[in-house]
Amino acid sequence: MSRVLVVDDEPQIRKFLRISLGANGYEVIEAENGREGIRRAVADKADLVILDLGLPDIDGQEVITAIRSVSAVPIVVLSVRAQEMDKVEALDRGADDYVAKPFGIGELMARVRAALRQHRGEGAGEGETLQVGALHFDFARRLVTREGAEIHLSKREFELLRFLASKPDHVLTHHEILTGVWGPAHAEDTAYLRVYVNQLRQKLEADPAAPALIVTEPGVGYRLRTG
Repeated sequence: MSRVLVVDDEPQIRKFLRISLGANGYEVIEAENGREGIRRAVADKADLVILDLGLPDIDGQEVITAIRSVSAVPIVVLSVRAQEMDKVEALDRGADDYVAKPFGIGELMARVRAALRQHRGEGAGEGETLQVGALHFDFARRLVTREGAEIHLSKREFELLRFLASKPDHVLTHHEILTGVWGPAHAEDTAYLRVYVNQLRQKLEADPAAPALIVTEPGVGYRLRTG
C-alpha cells in the first residue's frame, strides 16, 4: 500500500482526499502547513506528496524546494493557482505534476498512479518497449509499429518520442524537452519543438487535430498519455 501525504490547509479538501485516496487503496497521512509537510514527507516515509501552494506559513513553492533537497519522493501539486508561471516554477523546482483546482478526482488519481509508476522506474528507456493502444514502441530496435505495420520516423522524431516516453503520463516542460533532445543551445526554441510535435502527431495520432497520445499542457509542455 502506497503512503500518500496530503499537504493542504483546508480541512474539507484533506477530508475529501483522505476518503478518495483511501477508496483507491492508498494510506493517507496529512499536514496542514508547509513546515509540517516537509517534516512528514521525510519522517513518515511518504511514497508521494500531494501539495497545495497556498499554505499559511510558507509558500508551497518553497516546500517543493525543501523536500526535493532531501528526497526524490514524487510531488503532485494541487492548487487553485492555474497561471502558466506557477506551473512552470513548480515543475522547475522539482514537482512531478500539476493539477489545478477545481479538479476531477479521476484525473487526480490517474496523475498519482503515473507519478508512482515513473518513480518506480516504469518508464520506457533504452532497450525497452512500450505499448499504447495499437501503437508499439521498441526503443532498442528503434522501431514504431501500429498493429504490426511500421511507421517511419526521422532520427529527431524518434529521439523526441523516446524522451517523452521516458516519463509516460508525466508533464515535461518545453525547456526539459528542448534541452534533452536538442541540447542547451535550443532551450528556448519552442516554435521548433512545436513543429516536431505536430509531425509526430501526424504520424502517430488517430486524429492529429484532436491528439490523444501527445497531449499539450498549455504554456508548459507536453505529456505522452498511455491510458
